[in-house]
Amino acid sequence: MPSLSNYESERVSGNELIVCLKQVPGTTEVKIDPVKNTLIRQGIKAIVNPFDSYALEEGVRLRERHGGKVTAISMGPPQATDMLRDAISAGADEAILLSDMAFAGSDTLANFYYVRKNH
Repeated sequence: MPSLSNYESERVSGNELIVCLKQVPGTTEVKIDPVKNTLIRQGIKAIVNPFDSYALEEGVRLRERHGGKVTAISMGPPQATDMLRDAISAGADEAILLSDMAFAGSDTLANFYYVRKNH
């Protein structure tokens, strides 16, 4: 049975790594718009989901060890551009932002179906 490091090397070598990043509220005290049933983001600082940051760090480490390319991708408002610039600063080779008013208020499942159907 191959060791994990051998398997990892065979699987990752020369591949493109895609890391999904999501902006989340930088607080646990959030409010929901009762009419639209969406998060009220005004006055709340957005941060990168901490687990997504860990994934980006690991993607960059894998690329450094095995070659390839790291692409950070996010679906969100135009303000997410700053987060993606930070991803490039952290080592991603490129970044893609999917942004459209059609995404407003959509949930994870709706986002998945959109990306699957259109890309």
